[in-house]
Amino acid sequence: MIRSFSFVALTLASIACVAASQPRSKAPREIRPEVKEFIEITARDFSLDARELEKLLAQAETRQSILDAISKPAERVTPWYEYRERFMTDKRIGQGTEFWSANAKQLTAIEDDGIAAAVAGIVGVETSYGRITGRYRVIDALYTLAFDFPARAAFFRSELQQFVLLTKEEAIDPKAALGSYAGAMGIPQFISSSYRNFAVDGDGDGRRNLWSNWADVVSSVANYLRIHGWRNGEPVVTDATLENMDMSRFDTSTIALNETVGSLREKGVTFATTLPPQAPAMLIVLQGKDGPVYRVGFNNFFVITRYNRSVMYANAVNDLGQAVLGSASIPATQARR
Repeated sequence: MIRSFSFVALTLASIACVAASQPRSKAPREIRPEVKEFIEITARDFSLDARELEKLLAQAETRQSILDAISKPAERVTPWYEYRERFMTDKRIGQGTEFWSANAKQLTAIEDDGIAAAVAGIVGVETSYGRITGRYRVIDALYTLAFDFPARAAFFRSELQQFVLLTKEEAIDPKAALGSYAGAMGIPQFISSSYRNFAVDGDGDGRRNLWSNWADVVSSVANYLRIHGWRNGEPVVTDATLENMDMSRFDTSTIALNETVGSLREKGVTFATTLPPQAPAMLIVLQGKDGPVYRVGFNNFFVITRYNRSVMYANAVNDLGQAVLGSASIPATQARR
């Protein structure tokens, strides 16, 4: 009996030691109440599997670096002359010229040099022609901003829903897709809803790939601008001077076509355009190195601000795009002849 008892005791002790040495499985992260509610609503409204959605979001992470980045966008803290210098470099213009030559056929198909230049400016400003497309997982960016950035939680929860739907439609791995701190994706940096609503299959291969398919990228950006009101053959923006420095006559606090060509001229703004007096316009004031810089923006300028709500962004897009158009070896006008 004593020997039998000792044998049993030793056996049990050995089993306990082995069990203790085995790695313990990690307990699943508890789903936050607001995330649970989001899962329920999303699964119901879009006929998705709630368990699958819960499994996906359980792998998303809140990242402080994303919250820090969205609080300090460059357009709000950098003066215009410094912001412009970031993009108007020989290197980036050269990259744009290479982009134009490589995609001349697709750019020619746009049928308007102005919108083609805007496309070149946008992809140049956004990602340096595909060289800097973002290092954050899109699922982490949208999760962080949807549940830990109260100021725009509703917007980013909607974008998170759109991202889930997008990954199913375009066969994108939701855990692998990379983008910006705000969840913008690919070479043109489309947010999820823009990707679903405005992206185009430019080469007819059955997919809309904005990460590596340049035909899709060019067609999608052009489509975005057209849908938001681009007018072929019209200017974007022009330099201006003021006869009277009294700025109380103008409202430059919002991005809006709140003037006309005629009203600006009546107020002493001098600028060149062939647009008629009734054409919508807006006065733009930028911070130059030696004082204010004045420009007049037209309908197509406003359209570019629909891509990014910043007058500095739209001006940089125009300036870079026009520089690329001017230096490209095969301008769209020549390619159409």
